[in-house]
Amino acid sequence: MIHVLIVEDDPMVAEMNKFYLGQVEGFQFSGWAASASQALQLLEQQSFELVLLDIYMKEQNGLELLSDIRRANIGIDVIIISAASDKESIRYALQNGAVDYLIKPFEFERFRSALSAYRERYSLLYNNSNMAQAELDMLTQPGSQPDRAVLSKGFTRTTLRMIWEAIQSHQGPSFSSEEIASVTGLSRVSVGKYLIALEELKVLELETTYGTIGRPVKKYHIVPGSETIVGRYI
Repeated sequence: MIHVLIVEDDPMVAEMNKFYLGQVEGFQFSGWAASASQALQLLEQQSFELVLLDIYMKEQNGLELLSDIRRANIGIDVIIISAASDKESIRYALQNGAVDYLIKPFEFERFRSALSAYRERYSLLYNNSNMAQAELDMLTQPGSQPDRAVLSKGFTRTTLRMIWEAIQSHQGPSFSSEEIASVTGLSRVSVGKYLIALEELKVLELETTYGTIGRPVKKYHIVPGSETIVGRYI
């Protein structure tokens, strides 16, 4: 789980960012700071992996806080969320290690995209002791794509892409083959074949629940950070 600190002096905006954060799997809201001084205090007291940082704050702006974080050698990643759209602010943030920059107002899809990309980055950097060149290229050359993996016989990229998009758009933490079939228009058997393949690739994890009567219910959920694996096939 990626623990997140929100640094935002407007309580309503902070609450909105917290709500958005709760819609993206793999992240946990772990603190809110209304000022740079509060943020530094929390960073000293608690462990976080990511800061969602505003720039325009009354006491001290977020770019100054970003500099303080770097000078203090605090090992934490930062995503800027700000109305500041001037190139000087953007350039300064990126030069000081911000991993992404969202300009207010923004659509939720852009927020989710930023968090999903960060989750993949986090998985690549912290979940493995070694990294392949193709994985490193995804961090240093965002526009690059690793060589496509070969699909097994009987599978197509088009169908896999359709099913994966349905999975990503599904509301809720888990889903069944019936739910994905109803969205895609494919048969439950066909969808089930692809879900089993994704489970074997460690992209999905199967959950089986047993009720008092009837057959067990089989549902899947996405393994956090596994999106990069699917990207090699579609």
